[in-house]
Amino acid sequence: MKKAIIAKKVGMTQIFSEKGTLIPVTVLEAGPCLVVQKKTMEKDGYEALQVGYGDVKTGKVNKPSMGHYKARLGQANATPCKLLKEIKIDGIDTYEIGSFIKADVFSEGDQVDVTGISKGKGFQGNIKRHGMHRGPMSHGSKYHRGVGAMSACATPGRVVKGRKMPGHMGAERVTVKNLKIMRSDAEKNLILIQGSVPGPRGTIIIVKSTTKSKKSS
Repeated sequence: MKKAIIAKKVGMTQIFSEKGTLIPVTVLEAGPCLVVQKKTMEKDGYEALQVGYGDVKTGKVNKPSMGHYKARLGQANATPCKLLKEIKIDGIDTYEIGSFIKADVFSEGDQVDVTGISKGKGFQGNIKRHGMHRGPMSHGSKYHRGVGAMSACATPGRVVKGRKMPGHMGAERVTVKNLKIMRSDAEKNLILIQGSVPGPRGTIIIVKSTTKSKKSS
């Protein structure tokens, strides 16, 4: 069953398993996500939920966005959110507009995929960006961390497209698959995931059921 939730990366810590094994985990502030709109097959051609995450002051929301909330949630219950995003999940009929998706949508042992924006590392060379080998470090080599040969001598006589070169590293959309949910606390809106997830602290990420599960260790 497909499940998903919007979360914010709080940081990393460690817990102990029942066998006494030390497990590094990432703490996520998951939800609550307000259900703002339903996308149906009859009207939109696909099924999804438009959910909002995070609180924002009404004065910081423009009139078209505020009108969207009022049209879907009603004049009295129009609560703007910091982020609006569509998530594809199963059983959208079980969710009512104005209800919340909380951290207990996932339970301990679930396998999930986590998508976020990775840390930006600025301009980097080939060794750090692509993991290439360095040149000889002996005296007089004159080549240590350079790019090296970039193309053939005569034919085609140019640097071909797709060549791995120095450039901007990080700050791109990354998905880490097959991570395990270690703990889930709906009262505190917290999810603990084994291992690391993309991005620095405070990054908004999407947690969803994995597309390619594997046996848990």
